[in-house]
Amino acid sequence: MKAISESDLHPHLKARMLQRGISLQEIQETLVRGRDAGDAQEGIFGKVLAFPFNAEWEGKFFEEKEVTVYYKYKQDAFVLLTAKARYGSGFIRKEEP
Repeated sequence: MKAISESDLHPHLKARMLQRGISLQEIQETLVRGRDAGDAQEGIFGKVLAFPFNAEWEGKFFEEKEVTVYYKYKQDAFVLLTAKARYGSGFIRKEEP
């Protein structure tokens, strides 16, 4: 998979990333090392990866951040759809090579 750049991101996705505290690097790492997301709809793919966080988010301290990235292929082109973040601890750490 090619590296993702700012120009690959739709303005809506950029806004969601900012709102949810997700970086471009976290999206890239999730796509490369994440496990398959079990909640992706038909025709949509998802990857999930837990990151050490050890910081505050919206005034509360969290040990980890779990990032989920959803994407699809449209006419063989890779299309990022959205990204979600959950903050907490004890997330599944299984990673695929």
